[in-house]
Amino acid sequence: MPDHNYADSIESMKKYFDTSTKCFEEGDAQFAPKPEMFTVAQQIAHAAQTVEWFVDGAFNPAGMATEFEASEKGVRKVTSLIDARAWMDRACKKAIDTVAAHAKAEFDQPIAGTIMAGEPRRAIFEAMTDHTAHHRGALAVYARLLGKVPPMPYA
Repeated sequence: MPDHNYADSIESMKKYFDTSTKCFEEGDAQFAPKPEMFTVAQQIAHAAQTVEWFVDGAFNPAGMATEFEASEKGVRKVTSLIDARAWMDRACKKAIDTVAAHAKAEFDQPIAGTIMAGEPRRAIFEAMTDHTAHHRGALAVYARLLGKVPPMPYA
């Protein structure tokens, strides 16, 4: 068992994300305020993909991947809320498994590459939380546009 609480950080992040987005139903999956914007399902898929991106990049000798167009294409393929939520579940499980597989000292090591370069690997946890909070906010606006009331995530 690791002697750090990074898994707790991931679990809290996911709990807040799931609470904030539970007002959506499968029929809402394809809603986007404008055609070029991500749909509800794609917002969730993007948040999930980014959790994976942070975790993978922290331990990649080349750092964070920068193939953003390819990443967006993967997200744009998501049309189902079920699939998007399953992706978030997998991404968070992978992140927790990564935490369990590494000692605390490994999270003090610097991230390679150009994005977050030199930051300690543990910086990904705050970045993941901030990024998912950003998308929770966007999804709260989507919910309001659909006539729904997004629940308070911290209740």
